Amino acid sequence: MAGAPLIEFKGVKKAFGAKVVYSHLDLAIPRGATVTIMGASGSGKSVMLKMLIGLFESDGGEIVFDGRDVTKMNEHELYEVRRRVAYLFQGAALFDSLSVGENVAYGLREQNWNTMKDEEVRRRVAQSLQMVGLPGIEDMRPSDLSGGMKKRVGLARTLALQPEVILYDEPTTGLDPINTARINHLIVGIKRSLGLTSVVVTHDMGTAFAVSDYLVMLGKGRVLMMGTPDEFRTTKNPYVRDFIDGKAPEVEDVDVLLSTS
Repeated sequence: MAGAPLIEFKGVKKAFGAKVVYSHLDLAIPRGATVTIMGASGSGKSVMLKMLIGLFESDGGEIVFDGRDVTKMNEHELYEVRRRVAYLFQGAALFDSLSVGENVAYGLREQNWNTMKDEEVRRRVAQSLQMVGLPGIEDMRPSDLSGGMKKRVGLARTLALQPEVILYDEPTTGLDPINTARINHLIVGIKRSLGLTSVVVTHDMGTAFAVSDYLVMLGKGRVLMMGTPDEFRTTKNPYVRDFIDGKAPEVEDVDVLLSTS
């Protein structure tokens, strides 16, 4: 794997009551790479993202961001991590009571409420909307937008913060093929032009293969496989193979499959 890790999960454990999500999660995400996280529902994909930024606490292990263990940080230190890591929510999470421009500016005003001038905010909003192919729509309302446009406005709000890392939670869910391809193109283009580290959670195999430097398959509380798109296309691991092909696995015990990747 090229590039030094920016993010590392080391022996991470997480459970919600009797439900064990992670028994031993080990994963290294290289700086500047796009890594897509896949797995069945309930395998902990979104939980991983939320543990990284301190929204969920782990039950053990280390979560290292840029050399520092997130699990040992106080709230002020976590705030500094969150300034560097932007989270693109599955449903775009736009405020219906605000205009598009106000939505895109929301994070900027929250983070820089007493230091950023209005002119700079407007410039950053316009620049971000331009980057996602939606220039000049600042005065529109979220209710006037299509599902694909809402996703792109959500991405513009993320880009306005000028993050080092973007966490994409199901970025193409509910979109038609044309808008899915448009979002995939934006993910690739943003990473290429800005050099960001991206972590993508998705069930969409087309998106996974289109945007990723590396793919990760989760199951049984751990990483079952990590590799390039080509390595996933040719894997003989039956669990991974069935997931890619959309088939129900014939072998129920995932532990049996760990040595066949």
